[in-house]
Amino acid sequence: MTEIERPDSAGTAEAPPSLVLRPLGFGDPLRWLALGWQDFRRAPGLGLFYGLCFVLMGWSLLKAFEQAPAYVLGLSGGFLLTGPALCLGMYRTSQRLESGEKVDWGDSLLAWQTRTGQLAIFGFVLLVLEMVWARATLVVFAVTFDGMPDFKGSLLALLDPENISFIIAWVLLGLLFATLIFAVSVVSIPMLLHRPTDAITAGLTSMRLVLTQTPVMLWWAFLIAALVVLAMLPGFAGLLVVGPVLGHASWHAYRAAVAD
Repeated sequence: MTEIERPDSAGTAEAPPSLVLRPLGFGDPLRWLALGWQDFRRAPGLGLFYGLCFVLMGWSLLKAFEQAPAYVLGLSGGFLLTGPALCLGMYRTSQRLESGEKVDWGDSLLAWQTRTGQLAIFGFVLLVLEMVWARATLVVFAVTFDGMPDFKGSLLALLDPENISFIIAWVLLGLLFATLIFAVSVVSIPMLLHRPTDAITAGLTSMRLVLTQTPVMLWWAFLIAALVVLAMLPGFAGLLVVGPVLGHASWHAYRAAVAD
């Protein structure tokens, strides 16, 4: 009887090998951006298509919630930080370019079909985090103001020194959820696309990366946030280029951080 046929080993499963994280330096995030820009230039048509999707989603989000400023303030940040879930096509494009293969529109647009189940599980987790963030922001508004202010009033409230307690609570709440979403998703989605792993392993690996190499990952988070804010200023138009470049750069961040 062979080893595989032995009754005492038939029901056991071999534990998956642990994923090795590479050490990163402060210059790496800038290199990822440079590689992202290079991928964007090599496949500009696809990049501009996804960039336009980001612009349209920004406009739609602002329009849909302009009557509910609390949701705008909470969900806009969540939308931008869950960007990796919207970048599967760009991850696939960077993967093909890295392998020297031809970029294909259909392959990029349907990249999600390769790991539908695990991507759906991870997307649901991000959606729940967004909803909790939005609800918590709504509570902060409700306990601070006498009724919900309109969209213009909410912006003025952020600049009013008399509402300093609200400003502090809102900022701390945003930082808490933004950090959590970033930690869970910074390399999870490209990992699910690239490896036959599960959503839990991908999320835990992403968190382990942030916890073990916190200074570099905070620097990467700052660069993402700064570029996104600058891209939003001209009516979200900057996302036409910044969105796909960050998407490609996130693929290179994953490839640099998680060893094969």
